[in-house]
Amino acid sequence: MNDGLIPKRYAKALYKLAKENGDTQEIYEQLKPISQGLKGLDDVKRVLLNPYIPNEDKGKVMLELVGAKPGSSLDKFILLVIRNNRAELLRKIALSYVNLYREEHNIAKVEITTATQLPQDKIDDIVDIVKRKLGDKATLEIVQYHDPELIGGFTVKVGDVLLDASVKNELNQMRLKLTS
Repeated sequence: MNDGLIPKRYAKALYKLAKENGDTQEIYEQLKPISQGLKGLDDVKRVLLNPYIPNEDKGKVMLELVGAKPGSSLDKFILLVIRNNRAELLRKIALSYVNLYREEHNIAKVEITTATQLPQDKIDDIVDIVKRKLGDKATLEIVQYHDPELIGGFTVKVGDVLLDASVKNELNQMRLKLTS
């Protein structure tokens, strides 16, 4: 089976249901942490895949994780996914839903990775550059990461495009030039 197609179909169904109920944004906010890979997600995955744990208990674990209310659209959807033995696809479904929501609302996820904590004015400068490139019609969702291995500088990822202005990248480029 295609693990990419199935989560997309479930995500589309959830999005359609959420649109009918008027809670697309609420579900988006609840699924966003799962799509980004929460800490402890591996433990949750083990619970979801355990055949000895009843489906209702698996649903309760997921609801608690996302903060959904019992009886909500997301609650019913999660239970449906678990009953259909698709629990292992919940993260991919969440990722597909988040991508659908971002597409529909013209939201660009911008991942800024720096070697150390940058002052807010420097982050704002990077965000301004990205805004100019994307245009004013896109809403930016900024996510910051820190990676000491960059040594200095930063990377900016928007969708599939990566701008690497890190010292680590510069050193790698120099190494490649020297070895060729």
